[in-house]
Amino acid sequence: MPATRLLPSDEARELIELTRDLAAKELGPRAARDEADGTFPRDVFRTLGRAGLLGLPYPEEDGGGGQPYEVYLQVVEEIATAWATVGVGTSVHALSCFGVATAGTPEQRKAFLPDMLGGDLLGAYCLSEPGAGSDPAAMTTRATRKGDTYVIRGAKAWTTHGGHADFYKVMARTSDDRNGISCFLVPADAEGLTADPPERKMGLTGSPTATMRFDDVAVPVERRLGEEGDGLRIALAGLDAGRLGIAAVAVGLSQAALDAAVTYARERETFGRPIIEHQGLAFLIADMAAAVEASRAICLAAARRKDAGLPYTRQAAVAKLVTTDNAMKVTTDAVQILGGYGYTRDFPVERYMREAKVTQIFEGTNQIQRLVISRTLTRDG
Repeated sequence: MPATRLLPSDEARELIELTRDLAAKELGPRAARDEADGTFPRDVFRTLGRAGLLGLPYPEEDGGGGQPYEVYLQVVEEIATAWATVGVGTSVHALSCFGVATAGTPEQRKAFLPDMLGGDLLGAYCLSEPGAGSDPAAMTTRATRKGDTYVIRGAKAWTTHGGHADFYKVMARTSDDRNGISCFLVPADAEGLTADPPERKMGLTGSPTATMRFDDVAVPVERRLGEEGDGLRIALAGLDAGRLGIAAVAVGLSQAALDAAVTYARERETFGRPIIEHQGLAFLIADMAAAVEASRAICLAAARRKDAGLPYTRQAAVAKLVTTDNAMKVTTDAVQILGGYGYTRDFPVERYMREAKVTQIFEGTNQIQRLVISRTLTRDG
């Protein structure tokens, strides 16, 4: 059943209603089929963009919705409850726009953001490399300046929307200093930019993930975001917000699994009564419901800190850690509740379980989240 929302305005309530309507009509009916076929739903992102849902946390003057992050995350959760691939894609796209919105010049914001936030341009985020995942400062992709142009050479791994995006937000080394990294906005049609065949994944099969190859890709200086050396700062600041997006996706997945388990447990009977009335199973469902509620609360609490302009690095890491670990457990328990049926593709819970696993890995593994949390506690203490 849809989550009860405590929303700050009538406009926010209307946004949630719009999202639920789109999810019911445009996402839910095709999610299982497209995931089974490995079909990327590019048209869905255009629909979301035209409905004003892709740019919600960005200013209205840039073409965004001017909504608090608290509201944006609840929209992402609603999308992910219907289709995790689209929820993840929405979060990744918002992360891909972050550099322009926060470090772009007025000219860059005017040139790029309206089409990005309106869904005409879909973004991808290129930070990780085959040898530099959890340690982005170890990257080797290099951007060499030649007059008014940078020439980028290297490879970026695990790129969501790789080969399908219209632009790539790319971090590349511009000096040999460990933090000498800069941020670039690279168009998909740039000469020398190619995508490897997509990874064959256990979940989120409708979301293409590929290594992007930069073979002397020329990028004008006007497409550098911020100053030289600002790239790692831009990347890490964006990851705080991106982790909240993934946390919202995890909450949506958990809610979908809980809904499926409750529906099945009400209808399936053993020993003359619905299995939800058997205490052992009822307690399992109660624990699932508690995990979903706790995940949602911790996610929105971090968002409120962000909206208030307070530091939220630790809270974002906690939210990502707790919600994704909970999603893994809730989806696994949903499979258990459905028994043999849960293990088949006739029911969606096995897909939810496969999709939940990667939420513990991307935007920083949960081991990295523990490292972030412990470091902030040491520093703040």
